[in-house]
Amino acid sequence: MNRVLQSITAIFAGATLAAALPCGTASAQNLGEAEISTLRASFENTGSTRALQNVLTHNSNIKENAANFSNEGKLDHYFKYRVDVKGITDQKSSGRCWMFTSMNALRPAVMQKYNLGEFDFSHNYNYFWDILEKSNLFLENILATIEKPMDDRTVVFLFKSPVDDGGVWNSFYNIATKYGVVPQSVMPETAHSNNTAQLGSIINERLRAGGYELRQLAEKREADLSRIQGERDIAKSKAILAESIRIKKLSILKDIYRVLALCLGEPPTEFTWRYKDKNGDIKELKSTPLEFFKSIEPAGYTPEEYIMTMNDPTREYYKVYEIENYRNTMEGINWKYLNLPNEELKSAALASIKANEPLYCSCDVGKQLNRKEGTLDLNNYNVAELLGIEINMDKKAPVRAARHTLCCL
Repeated sequence: MNRVLQSITAIFAGATLAAALPCGTASAQNLGEAEISTLRASFENTGSTRALQNVLTHNSNIKENAANFSNEGKLDHYFKYRVDVKGITDQKSSGRCWMFTSMNALRPAVMQKYNLGEFDFSHNYNYFWDILEKSNLFLENILATIEKPMDDRTVVFLFKSPVDDGGVWNSFYNIATKYGVVPQSVMPETAHSNNTAQLGSIINERLRAGGYELRQLAEKREADLSRIQGERDIAKSKAILAESIRIKKLSILKDIYRVLALCLGEPPTEFTWRYKDKNGDIKELKSTPLEFFKSIEPAGYTPEEYIMTMNDPTREYYKVYEIENYRNTMEGINWKYLNLPNEELKSAALASIKANEPLYCSCDVGKQLNRKEGTLDLNNYNVAELLGIEINMDKKAPVRAARHTLCCL
């Protein structure tokens, strides 16, 4: 999510804090005794209110208390069309959902090719390269903004969250086509790939320090340049400066690589994969990660053929949009999507399922997902009714509100 916010912020980089208060807004007002009295009076301490208060003060799960019982048990889970894929993958406590779903879309082809009853990729392997590449991208962004002041909005945002787990399909495409993929047993999950919070925090701390070191180095060298006379000497000094910055950047990446290798294991350059097929036969495959990916890569697996679609009601439909700097590799592709109405997305999803083709899908499941029922429904949880407040926003409103908030940071 941070990378999405970063990209959207870049779009609105020209906005100022003045936008926070529109013209004609009444002057700011403190909460005085009269206002506090009004607020106290609005909280009616009735029997039903006390009963509700007792429930909420003893059970911290508001969603659980707001679960809509009338919605449960109503969904028919028997479907006429179902994609031929087995097993549920678990990203655990990490933000690698985009990686899991990208790989899940490829799993059926691997199972068919090798006559397997089940199969999974190593998400740990691709996570290693994803974080290393994002670290490099961050440092390159620091170098690209090195002449901007430290309190520049873009620079501030870069340092706020150098890297994170987030991404979309293009992130997987960038990594898979560069580094390949491997079976799960070749590079299994570790404690830190399953729970990435501490690792991410340490990586970001080192990157912030490294980014600051690069800026300090450039500032010192620029000061030295100002005292040099003669074009030849200036050109030579600039070349020395550029080289010293690159050396420093590489030393930072060496630290990142070390931390990743210690916590995730070092990714293999080649591997031997032993597996048992449906017939019970033990087989062996020797390959490299990139060769293995190319062997199972679907025909036309390119950004020109695999089009990401999205429903963004705040932007015009039937147009393609690109999110600036939303990628993980310097040379990789940014997030691009074709904006479509929901009905178009439903038709495309149905066609994909009928064709027995797994569907990559991203959606916000943080608010209305009922895990027990396996349903996403706007009426799964009646939080507003439970708390006695109004929360009325269509899909367009919160997206616009988020963008406006970003403009005014």
